[in-house]
Amino acid sequence: QVQPVESGGGLVQAGGSLRLSCAPSGRTFSSYNVGWFRQAPGKERESVAAINWSGGSTYYADSVKGRFTISRDNAKNTVYLQMNNLKPEDTAVYFCAAHRYTCSGYGCYALPSRYEYWGQGAQVTVSS
Repeated sequence: QVQPVESGGGLVQAGGSLRLSCAPSGRTFSSYNVGWFRQAPGKERESVAAINWSGGSTYYADSVKGRFTISRDNAKNTVYLQMNNLKPEDTAVYFCAAHRYTCSGYGCYALPSRYEYWGQGAQVTVSS
């Protein structure tokens, strides 16, 4: 198994940028599909972005398309979420998750139930 660990959260003003990082403890991410999810107070957890094991395929929620970019650097064993033009509605706890199923498309990347391993989350707060 793999244990994702998030870092890079914090407080930014609307319109600012932030980069989250996700790295595993104990094992490599190279063979895992990795997704970012977020959960705001009183809301259900929702998919933000995902990237497959090779980095050749990505998925983005409509709410973040054009603003967020997911990428991976296997040499550093890290997956990133670059968040630009942040909005107050982006405020949430952001979770990194991973799975190693052979699959593709929405059902593979965007559904929380598909993911096997979850990090503890990183708080992102965007002020107006």
